[in-house]
Amino acid sequence: MNTYKLELAGLKRDLPIIDISDDLSIASFVLLGDTEMTEKAASKLDELIPKVDVFISAEAKGIPLVYELSKLRNIKRYVVCRKSIKTYMTDSIGVSVNSITTKDEQNLYLNGDDIELIKDKDVCILDDVISTGESIKAIEELVIKAGGNIKSKAAILAEGDASERDDIIFFESLPINPKKINI
Repeated sequence: MNTYKLELAGLKRDLPIIDISDDLSIASFVLLGDTEMTEKAASKLDELIPKVDVFISAEAKGIPLVYELSKLRNIKRYVVCRKSIKTYMTDSIGVSVNSITTKDEQNLYLNGDDIELIKDKDVCILDDVISTGESIKAIEELVIKAGGNIKSKAAILAEGDASERDDIIFFESLPINPKKINI
């Protein structure tokens, strides 16, 4: 398997190169299960993200990051946008999203309790990797619907054109089509 060598926050990882389509491949960065990377990346992002009241991310790969940043900042609760409505969720709101790493359209939902937590608060939207920005855009829509103030948007990595955006805080870039790069 082809891999892309990533050095991030003093850690080295070999990321598998995954074909998304015939003409698109990405280096697959998965934060889930990587405690060491989660802690180091959160610590680095903590230095870059302005003061906020709440961190929010989409289920599931961003969960360790929102947890660790909330812990570092002594924020008692964070918010996770769910991919389906669970039986315990009441007064939910939702949006549709097409992500580069998901084949089909998916939905993201906020529970009524999370809506109340976000309302009138300064919010940072977090993700592990931003590529097309569609997931971040969907979360932005949910935060606005919930009455929150988007203070910042951040990720560990920005992929392809996302690394050119000036509205996202990140600390490393990932290439699109890394098979075409001499690695």
